[in-house]
Amino acid sequence: MIFETPWAFVLLIIFPLWWLWRRERGGFRYSRAEVAARSGRRISRVLAVLPGTLRGLAVLALIVALARPQTGVATEEIEAEGIAIALVVDISSSMLALDMQPLDRLEVAKRTVLEFVRSRQYDRIALVAFAGEAITQVPLTIDYRILERAIQDLRTELLEDGTAIGTALATAANRLRRAPGSSKVVILLTDCENNRGEVDPITAARAAAAYDIRTYTVGVGSEGVAPVPIGPGPLGTEYASMRVRLDEDLLRRIAGITGAQYFRATNARALEEIYRQIDELEKTPVNVRRYVEFSEHFRLFVLLAVLLVLTEWVLRVRRYPLYV
Repeated sequence: MIFETPWAFVLLIIFPLWWLWRRERGGFRYSRAEVAARSGRRISRVLAVLPGTLRGLAVLALIVALARPQTGVATEEIEAEGIAIALVVDISSSMLALDMQPLDRLEVAKRTVLEFVRSRQYDRIALVAFAGEAITQVPLTIDYRILERAIQDLRTELLEDGTAIGTALATAANRLRRAPGSSKVVILLTDCENNRGEVDPITAARAAAAYDIRTYTVGVGSEGVAPVPIGPGPLGTEYASMRVRLDEDLLRRIAGITGAQYFRATNARALEEIYRQIDELEKTPVNVRRYVEFSEHFRLFVLLAVLLVLTEWVLRVRRYPLYV
């Protein structure tokens, strides 16, 4: 609650001045001496001060009403274009490799992407998951709660296995090409080489560049060999050390064609740093115009003051011998 004319509270000085004035007059006076003699009882003392209290509360209510209490709901209108971002995450089985201890690649990627989303404020963001095919998990939205839940739900068994980088990029570009604004970004994260899909990655990159969509590519995982799950075993999931194949040249070409950059993340900390750098590269100032719709509440306090005065008047009319 706010007050439109808070200076009205200066009138509260009436109360200490009134108290001093009553004290100088010697306190309360009674209309009949016999009533004063019986005023020692508790109920009499309460009734004796009640009219004065009601009058004081009525004055207080009028002062609050004069201050014009208001409540309102604020809305924000974003004037700047902001950024449209498509987060493209590889969920192929190789993302379960345990070379980012103590977590696998996919879990580290999910946590890092979540932190990136939480660092944004006004940008529209889409989520595309891919393996042997690609699917839009969340279209462009500013509802980050829905986006966060979708990121947390990513798992390798959602799609047929494989790595269709070209299909994933084409899907993301299709989501962004009609997005309003001039700043459009794809962040493509993968740990493998393109081996599936009907769309060539370079063709998809050129199509993205034609729509001014910059594609930052992120290669995940260690070089050489990594422990990769090969199936269930007697004690749980069994892992085997297998050679990791990451086509860095392809990812560099995709980034270069679209005017962006390629990053390599070999551990969780490096991946976090990469997303922090991308966040800095793609920051766009946003101008916000604030509107507030207020509701006035002074009438409630005026009504309260009237009721208090009427109550005091009833006490007078009934000729309670309480005061003068």
